[in-house]
Amino acid sequence: MKIAVIGGGPAGLYFSLLVKKWRPDIEIDLFERNAPDDTFGWGVVFSDKTLSYLQAEDEPTYRAITDRFTMWDNVDIVHRDETVTVRGNKFSGIARIEILRILQERCTELGVKLHFRSPVADLSEFRNYELVVGADGVMSEVRSQYESCFKPDLSTRTNRYIWYGTRHLFKGLTLTFRENTAGVFAAHSYQFDTTTSTFIVECDEETWTTAGFQDMDEASTRRYLEDVFHLDLHGAELLSNYSKWINFVLVRNRHWWCGPGNSTAGTNIVLLGDALATVHFSIGSGTKLALEDSIALFHALRLSERVPDALLEFEAARRPIVEEYQEAAYESLLLFENLKDYMHLDPIPFAYKLMTRSGKVDRENLRKRDPDFLKRYEEYVL
Repeated sequence: MKIAVIGGGPAGLYFSLLVKKWRPDIEIDLFERNAPDDTFGWGVVFSDKTLSYLQAEDEPTYRAITDRFTMWDNVDIVHRDETVTVRGNKFSGIARIEILRILQERCTELGVKLHFRSPVADLSEFRNYELVVGADGVMSEVRSQYESCFKPDLSTRTNRYIWYGTRHLFKGLTLTFRENTAGVFAAHSYQFDTTTSTFIVECDEETWTTAGFQDMDEASTRRYLEDVFHLDLHGAELLSNYSKWINFVLVRNRHWWCGPGNSTAGTNIVLLGDALATVHFSIGSGTKLALEDSIALFHALRLSERVPDALLEFEAARRPIVEEYQEAAYESLLLFENLKDYMHLDPIPFAYKLMTRSGKVDRENLRKRDPDFLKRYEEYVL
């Protein structure tokens, strides 16, 4: 069997190494448009559940990742200059460039052929592969070339966000809310190594326009946001890595795979990671979802004698999980798009609203996670 993987992010890399570990005789070629050390963004986040999956699938990868993790169990919500802490939320952070390096090295060790600086313009070149995996991100070229089969639904959301780093270390996931004359700004921040934190800022379109970001260069934008969050950054600068304002794109696909029998594709093609589905960063990491997709596709392939049967099984098993996660993330997305409607709340009810925004966490769940916080909330509302 020959497999081509288009896209060298975590989804494509992890799927490749799992398959190669299982069947060294399978030829796997991975094609990535960028160089091996190119990455955009800063840190990524994992839950405890995702870590348990990684440990079960490939111990060396799990050890390499967890050796470099920063871990926490608190969410800090900063509103009206008051910090409300909610514990019992176990997460870990790691630099995106670091996890890519770990996965690249493991793939090379197992015999996956990595082709960097290799953009793919025409999928007809891959007809001699039994499976093509489209793991090439939100703006997937694979999905675009077979749009009539996948039937994607791409919803560009209204909020703008920009992804920075900072040397100020946020001990835990910190959600910070600030207002000025332009409007409301939210920052999502967390430490991901010994020296650096992720710092994502988002705001609605009206705030973005009123602040004048459309007329600012990169340095002016950073200075403006450093001023908005000066109390929170404690004098630290914002660090740019090709950072620019973008709109979140919610990706869904009616069909997850195409084959010779249901499209013009000359082989079997399946989507993975952000090419398949995206979740808003306010609820969790797309990297988590991508890795879990990769595990599910690998298991389906391992348990099926025919590739089309494996792809059917992958979609049947994974779609309900992904759609449930997307629905929860969508509820979170809506809250952040309408932040101005909640800024009047005092810090305790504001924190409660944030913690329960997705519908996946309710009052009793919070009672188990952090009874002291829930006691404060119940005393407030009574």
